[in-house]
Amino acid sequence: MAHLRQPSGPVFPYRHKSFKGKLNIFELPVFALNLNCYVETAVRNRKSDRMTPKTRMLVAVLAAVLAGFLSGCATPTPEQKASGEIFDPYEATNRKMHAFNLGVDRVLFRPASKGYVTVIPEPVIDSFNSFADNLSMPSNAVDYLLQGRLKESGISLLRFTINTTIGFAGLANPASEFGIPEVDTDFGETLHVWGFGEGAYMELPLYGPTTARDAVGVVTNLFTNPIDFAPTRPVDNLGVYTELLRRLSDRGRFADTVDSILYDSADSYAQARILYLQNRRFELAGEGEDAYLDLYTDPYAIDTEGF
Repeated sequence: MAHLRQPSGPVFPYRHKSFKGKLNIFELPVFALNLNCYVETAVRNRKSDRMTPKTRMLVAVLAAVLAGFLSGCATPTPEQKASGEIFDPYEATNRKMHAFNLGVDRVLFRPASKGYVTVIPEPVIDSFNSFADNLSMPSNAVDYLLQGRLKESGISLLRFTINTTIGFAGLANPASEFGIPEVDTDFGETLHVWGFGEGAYMELPLYGPTTARDAVGVVTNLFTNPIDFAPTRPVDNLGVYTELLRRLSDRGRFADTVDSILYDSADSYAQARILYLQNRRFELAGEGEDAYLDLYTDPYAIDTEGF
């Protein structure tokens, strides 16, 4: 990227010279997002007002490669895998990230989300969430295809077609009214189907709990939605903005539950970690597949001794 001049607008925080040192693994998703913004701004300054599909594909590949480093940084022992023990080798750093996220939530996200669900009418919020869900359908179709689940891939495309055409670009959800089941997946699940282990538990800045495998999925899905490769798009990175609105509405709607976890727990970090892993492992456990949830039969029975 040394040949690209510094674009106008937001400053790209990771110049090529910074690679002389080590890049913290927790910064990789943020790096990938900034990489996308940097290249897109540079392309606008040099040639046109849009990234070409070829350029966006290059960014997607770079983001996936950078995120791939997350999965190889640390791996649990066979004994830890067999027992389902929490693998958290970065706990000290994770707790710092958790404290940072708590601060952002307390000062910014929590009050913004409460204001959002208070001011915006419920039907409008539902329409925004439906729009966000609809934008994710092409990406779901690709992930299901990569998982070998052709039926679910077809359902994703069918829902997208119906809701986009007669559902006012996804603001309405006629597909569900027609009895077409809702489906949802991500590249993290694709990696699970391919046999990749969940890796280390992580808490990412401004994102929250995840695992090394799911962090790869988050970054990959961020840049590989087929909609982003369309030659004409009304807004760049539209899926990112709609996902932010969806998270904002979820935070506001479930404020009491989230607050009890984050602010009323003896150890909010341990509480969030165990609830995330329990839920995610249950989601990914298929028929005849052990979800190894023995440690999580009671997610509120947390031993915080030593924290």
